[in-house]
Amino acid sequence: MKKLNLILASVVLFTMSCKGNSKQDTAFADNATVGTKTVIETSVLTAKKKNTIKVALLLDTSNSMDGLIHQAKAQLWEIVNELSYAKCDNEKPNLEIALYEYGNDNLPSSEGHIRQVLAFSNDLDEISEKLFSLTTRGGNEFCGHVIQTSIDQLNWGTNDKDLKLLFIAGNEPFTQGRVNYKDAITNAIEKDVVVNTIFCGSYEQGISGMWKDGAVLGKGDYMTIAHTQSIVHVKTPYDKKIMEYNTKLNKTYIGYGKKGSINTLRQSAQDANAISVDEEIAVERAVSKSSGLYKNSSWDLVDAVENDEVKIEELSKAELPQELKGKSKEEIATYVKKQRDNRKKIQQEIRKLDAQRKSFISNLRKTDATKSDLESAIIKAIKTQAARKNYVW
Repeated sequence: MKKLNLILASVVLFTMSCKGNSKQDTAFADNATVGTKTVIETSVLTAKKKNTIKVALLLDTSNSMDGLIHQAKAQLWEIVNELSYAKCDNEKPNLEIALYEYGNDNLPSSEGHIRQVLAFSNDLDEISEKLFSLTTRGGNEFCGHVIQTSIDQLNWGTNDKDLKLLFIAGNEPFTQGRVNYKDAITNAIEKDVVVNTIFCGSYEQGISGMWKDGAVLGKGDYMTIAHTQSIVHVKTPYDKKIMEYNTKLNKTYIGYGKKGSINTLRQSAQDANAISVDEEIAVERAVSKSSGLYKNSSWDLVDAVENDEVKIEELSKAELPQELKGKSKEEIATYVKKQRDNRKKIQQEIRKLDAQRKSFISNLRKTDATKSDLESAIIKAIKTQAARKNYVW
C-alpha cells in the first residue's frame, strides 16, 4: 500500500511540476500521500449526479379507503407518463417511488398501524405489484407517526437538485396519534422533503381536520379528492395498435440470472393487473414501458448491457436464458443488439401513437380544472413544486 501511495504521489508531483505551480509543488511535496487522496476524493465529488424525483406515497388503507386505493392502482401509469416528460438541467431525471400504508388493523399497533410496503424503487413493475397487494381494513390513522417513520426509514439522499416529495392521503383528523404532526413535518423540512396532504372528503372538513395546516407547514399543497367517484377513461382509435406494440415489446426482453424468469413473469402479471382495472389503464402502462423510466437492468440483458451493468463476456452459462445457452459470446452480443434495436423502434412507435392519443383526449375534454382525482392532485403539486428547482416539462 505504501508503494502504491508513493507511485500515485509521484504522478501528482510530476503533473504539478509540468504546470509550473511552485506553491502547489511545495504543498504536495510536504505531504504527498494526503495530496493524492485529495485529488482522488475531489474527482469523486465532482462526478455529475443524476437528478431524481423521489415520491413517497403514504396511503390510508382503513375500511373507507377502497376508492383511494383503486385510484392509486388505476392512475399510477398516468402519473409515471407525465413525469417521463420532466427535465432538469436539460436532462431527464430518474424517478423513485416509495409506498407506505397506515391506518389498517392488520398492521401491528405497536408500530402505529404502519407498514413500509416499498422503499424507494425505480422498478415500475415492483411498484405496481405492491400497489395491487394493498387491502383495506378499519383502524387508527396516525398521520404524524407515518410521516416521521417515512422520514426516518427512507434514503432521501443529499443531492440538493433532487425533488423530494411526500404525499399523504386519508380522511381522518391529521392530529391523531402520539407523534405530533408538526414535529414530524419539521423533521421532513430539515431533509428538504416537501409534505403534501390529500384529504379524501370536503375541502372545509379537511381544513378543520388540520390537513391544510400540515401542507402549509410542509411547504406543500393541500388538496381534496373525491375518492369514491368513478374514474372516466377515454377510449381512442390508437389504443388497439398501442397494445399490439406492447405485445411485441415484451418479446424484446431477455431475462438473465436468478431474477430473469421471476421478473419476466412479474412483467406479464402487471400487464394483467392493469387490464383488470380497465383496458385504458393497460394502454397507459404500455406507454410507460416505452419511456426511459421503465428500467430493468437487474433482470433484462438488453437494459443491463446498454447501461454497462453487465458485460456479455463475463456472463456464466448458468446466467443465460435457455435461448442463449450454447451460443458464442459474439452470437449473444448480436442477439442482444437486435433485441435492443427492435425495442427502440417499438418504443418510438408507441410514443408517436400516444402523442396522437393525447391530442384526441384533449379535444374531448374541455378542461381538467374540474377533475378531483388522485392523479390530478399529485401531478398538479409535483409540477408546481418542481418549478422551484428548475424542473420543466
